[in-house]
Amino acid sequence: MILALDHVHAHYGKSHVLQGVSFHINNGELVTLLGRNGAGKTTTLKSIVGVVPPTQGTVRLFGHELQHLPAHAIARRGVCLVPEHRGIFKLLTVEENLLLGMRKHSPWQLDDIYTIFPRLKERRKNGGGQLSGGEQQMLAIGRALMNDPKLLMLDEPVEGLAPVIVEEIVAQLKTIKAAGVAILLVEQNLEVCTQLADRHLILEQGQIVYTADNATFLADSEVKDRYLGVGLA
Repeated sequence: MILALDHVHAHYGKSHVLQGVSFHINNGELVTLLGRNGAGKTTTLKSIVGVVPPTQGTVRLFGHELQHLPAHAIARRGVCLVPEHRGIFKLLTVEENLLLGMRKHSPWQLDDIYTIFPRLKERRKNGGGQLSGGEQQMLAIGRALMNDPKLLMLDEPVEGLAPVIVEEIVAQLKTIKAAGVAILLVEQNLEVCTQLADRHLILEQGQIVYTADNATFLADSEVKDRYLGVGLA
């Protein structure tokens, strides 16, 4: 087991956002965290990386507690978050952005990133601000890989992207997963989620209310309607 959350609570000021979140991720597994807007999905990711420290409960990576560590120390242990805004340095080139994340001992070096994301190789001398949204997303994922992630967390990676780019990113995530990287994915696009995931978790009002493997989730239209509003007018 790579990651385990046990009764995690988190607050924004007096607002009690996470209310006892518990789940785990196994080695090499891709797990989606689903739920309506405001359910606490992004807050869960931020709690794991220490940006919104849990007010109660434990977060363990390979059995070691993270919840009292500062964000930079959690990142050093191999937890990488690609946030919704991507965090690209627009004045730096693609290659400079990638090299910022490089660790000498990472199995993912520049040539590996260019193999998975050939589009980045083509654009390597371009500034980050000159990239399309899809290319920026690829750059953000590539930079995270160069940081040698044990757990890669993605927040809405295909939101607003053209279908052809979505297909490309799904294929690239399959390659990354096949290489053994555990992935926690927050994503509204259910088709993407069901193409990629081993398991699905649904968060509702700060609590995990459902967990199932991909086949069970695909067959359960009632759950999708109740918690995700899929198929509702």
